[in-house]
Formats: sequence, structure tokens, C-alpha cells
Amino acid sequence: MKTILVTGASSGMGYRIAHNLAAAGYQVFGAARHVDRMEPLKTVGVIPLQLDVTDEASRTAAVHQLIQRAHRIDAVVNAAGYGSFGAQETVIDAEAKQQFEVNVFGLMALTRLVLPYMRKQQSGRIINISSMAGRFSSPMAGWYFASKHALETLSDSLRMEVRRFGIKVILIEPGVVKSRWEAIAMQHLQQSAAGTAYEAQARAMQRNMDHTYASKHASHPELIARTVQKALESKHPRARYLIGYLAKPTVWGTQFLPTALKDWLIPKFM
Repeated sequence: MKTILVTGASSGMGYRIAHNLAAAGYQVFGAARHVDRMEPLKTVGVIPLQLDVTDEASRTAAVHQLIQRAHRIDAVVNAAGYGSFGAQETVIDAEAKQQFEVNVFGLMALTRLVLPYMRKQQSGRIINISSMAGRFSSPMAGWYFASKHALETLSDSLRMEVRRFGIKVILIEPGVVKSRWEAIAMQHLQQSAAGTAYEAQARAMQRNMDHTYASKHASHPELIARTVQKALESKHPRARYLIGYLAKPTVWGTQFLPTALKDWLIPKFM
């Protein structure tokens, strides 16, 4: 039985990933700050772990508990993360740093803790939940997009570093997925923009984002969970899985547009 650690397992994509993998027969440790929210996952065999990815002691304790019980770790699905939107002029330093602490530094620190076990096994998979945001840029969301760009670059570098140990590094890049993520991102956006020159722009962005995420076309977290399982079970997984509503047309379109056209089009799209 392969042992999988899924972070961010208390809600959204992380919850669905942990649920589906446990139901498929994997030994799944679901990790999150709010352990009580993972209680329903116990019915399919998920083992809850308390984990704050930004806290060194919490990270060390979670990995220690997993190894003590399972004696190995075959994969980590780094699904913990959040979006904090706002204009760069209005986002305070503490919030910008927190965005990177969760989405980049905490994620990579946890990954460093499991790599020695995977090297010893000469096998393992690191699956990082990134975003289509890691492939282009947007106004009013610079710090979030920057955190995903950083995760993409670090994952590419790590993939080349550890492949000789039998470890594969995989990026999942979702588009629009129904979850609490959008509501949290928009809350941060409105808080940072209130009373500033960006307030009207923030309101317009929220209207558009609310409409997009409420669309019947928005993807369900189930799609992400199925893709993660595919990446786990494929003999030769892809380095990137760009999936979900609007992901491919958005990324492919922005790759080939001139910069001036992107600067005009993307704010309208967002």
C-alpha cells in the first residue's frame, strides 16, 4: 500500500484529492491546520494530521508522525495554499510575505523534509498544485501570481535535481475550479482596495470573478483529484497538467500575444 501525504486536506481540492486517493486504496495522511474539518474523511480511511506549513515545528512533527506509522512515504501532494489579491501599491508587506510563506516557502520546506526518505527508497513523487496563474500575469493579483510563478520555477529545478534518485516532480495547473478560494481572494482584494484609488477596479474585478466562478462551466475539484491520481499512477507522468475551465485557452493565448495586446486584454478578461 503506497503512502501519500496530502496537504490542505481540510477543504477544496485538497479535501477531494485526499478522499479519492483513500477510496482508491492508498494510505492517505490528510494534513491541515483545522483537523476537525477532516473528520468526515476518516470514513474512507484518511488519517488526519495537524499541519501548519508555515511552522517549522508543525512540519517536522507531521512528517515524523507519518514515518513512525507508515515507515515510508511514496508521494506528497502539496495542495495547501491560498490566494491574496490586491494592487501592489495597497498590499502590505506582511500580507505579501504571508502569500509566499504558504504558497512557496512552507511548501518547499515540507518537501525538503520528505526528500531524504524518497532518496533512500529510490522512488517518490512530489505533486505540486500550482495554477494557470503560474503561466501569465494579471493586475490586482501580482503577489499571488508571483507565488505561483516561483513554485513553477522551483518545481522545474527540483525535477532536474532529483530525477536520478527515482523521484518525479509534477505540476498540476488548474484553471477555474469551484471552491472557497475565490471568495477568500476577493475578500483580500476588497480589504486592500477600500478607500484607495483602486477601489472601483477591485469592485469590477470581483463582479467578473464572481460571475466566472459561478459559471456552470467552472470545473469541480473532482477533476483535479482525478488528474492527481493519474499523475501518481502513470509510469511516465507529464511535468505539467494544465487542466480545468479556461486554463488551456488562457495560457496558450497569452503565450503568443504581443505584450501590448496582453496588457490591454488581460485586465478586461480578469
